[in-house]
Amino acid sequence: MNLFERMDVTGNQMQILRTHPNHLPGRYEPLPERTGEGGFQQALINSLNEVNGLQRSHEALSVQSIIAPESVEAHDLTIAAAKANTSLSITRNVVDRVIQAYRDITNLR
Repeated sequence: MNLFERMDVTGNQMQILRTHPNHLPGRYEPLPERTGEGGFQQALINSLNEVNGLQRSHEALSVQSIIAPESVEAHDLTIAAAKANTSLSITRNVVDRVIQAYRDITNLR
């Protein structure tokens, strides 16, 4: 069984084909066009929307547990609170680091 065809190998170089679309392209192969939307800005907005959704979900479960306690499981409320708290904490840390990086860049004189 031959792994390479004779045409693929020239001297000490050979053409390596991508076997998976997520692999990096070769030196002379252009980068694939991005099909996704946005970039950093869109990723940031999507992340903030996700954090907001987790906060709202926790708030809704909290209100429902006060209004109709038997309709909400205690562990569901605890899990929602932990998710909301963790996501907000991570977001706060990211924002603090971005602000600190901005301050460091502006103070480089």
